[in-house]
Formats: sequence, structure tokens, C-alpha cells
Amino acid sequence: MGPRVFELFHNFLKYFPGTHRQVYKNLQEITGFIDRVVEKHRETLDPSSPQDFIDAYLIRMDKEKADPRSEFHQRNLIYTVLSLIFAGTETTSTTLRYGFLLLLKYPHITERIHKEIDQVIGPHRLPSLDDRAKMPYTDAVIHEIQRFGDLLPIGVPHMVTKDTSFRGYIIPKGTEVFPILHSAINDPHYFEKPEVFNPDRFLDANGALKKNEAFIPFSI
Repeated sequence: MGPRVFELFHNFLKYFPGTHRQVYKNLQEITGFIDRVVEKHRETLDPSSPQDFIDAYLIRMDKEKADPRSEFHQRNLIYTVLSLIFAGTETTSTTLRYGFLLLLKYPHITERIHKEIDQVIGPHRLPSLDDRAKMPYTDAVIHEIQRFGDLLPIGVPHMVTKDTSFRGYIIPKGTEVFPILHSAINDPHYFEKPEVFNPDRFLDANGALKKNEAFIPFSI
């Protein structure tokens, strides 16, 4: 609960003592590292041959430097790269760790995945993206790992772009809001016995993967 509260109220909690201050310190170190990487890219930038996302962003920044309304500036670049690190790397590695632990805990589920892999892919080739549609149980296990792991319980901050009426309340334009994803992926109305790890909840009577609107482990 501590990290969630800090994420909501970091603007002033960062000045109070506690373990959350280490989180803030770590975040500052990461953004400092990204800033140094950006500077190295700026020194070697060749506008005619961008090497990666940072180069492309710097080129766009230069094109729009005279526009005061441009969203392409240094701060947004640093936080976009930070988001890519957390959203594209940290979430993946954490999901894998949780997944391996759950498969160790439930060997009968692991055995069913092995059987499906053997039937669809076999031992003599690498898997392809097309195999996913033919492996509903494996897909269901991945869905349940993401739901059960609950890796992003309060989602990421969003900002209301216009005055919005929601359940009788007016949320003014510019208000920062945090979606409580935990409440959705653990809602007993959509997931029977949500505290139980059960991949079959994502399969229909014919064994095909079925959608669930409450399944939003990383937001909508």
C-alpha cells in the first residue's frame, strides 16, 4: 500500500521520511541516466540517419523548437523513455517471474501447457505468432498470470481533457486521475473466486479463449 500512496501523493510525500524516499531517489537516478544517454545521442546525432527512438525524437524537437505549443521537448523525451523502460521492460520481466513461480506451484497446469505446445508446435521448429490462435489454453494461462499477478494495481496517471461527468460527480478539465485496475481484475462479478489461480476462467465451453471486459491488467 505504501508505494501506491506515494505514487498518488509523491509531490509532497517525497519530503517526508520513510522507505518511499528511496523509491524517489531511485527514480531520480534513472531519469539522470536517461538524461545522460540523451546527451550522448545529441552529440552523435545524424539527422539524415537516425539510429533509434531518441534520435528520431531529437530531430522532431529541432523541427518544432520554434513552436511554444510543441509537446516535443526535453522533459517529455526523458519521461517517454522512462515509460518505455517501465512499460516495455519491467512489466515483462516481472510478469515472467510471476508466471514461472505460478507454473512451479501448479505443475498440472504446466503439464497441460506442455501438451498443447507438443501438439501445435512440436519439437522441431520455433513458435510463430500464428500459433497463438491454436493454443487457447496457453493463452488463457498468460491471461490469468496477468490477472492474478496484479502488477499494476492503480494503473498509470491520466489527465481529464475536458470537464467530465462520472457517476454524479464532475471531474474538472486537467484533473489527474488514477484508474484502480485492482478492483476490476479482482471483481467477483466478473471473476468467480478471484483469489484462486484458474486459467480455465478465460475459456468457454468449447475450450476457446473468451474475452472478459474486466480484464484490464495494464489499463484500457
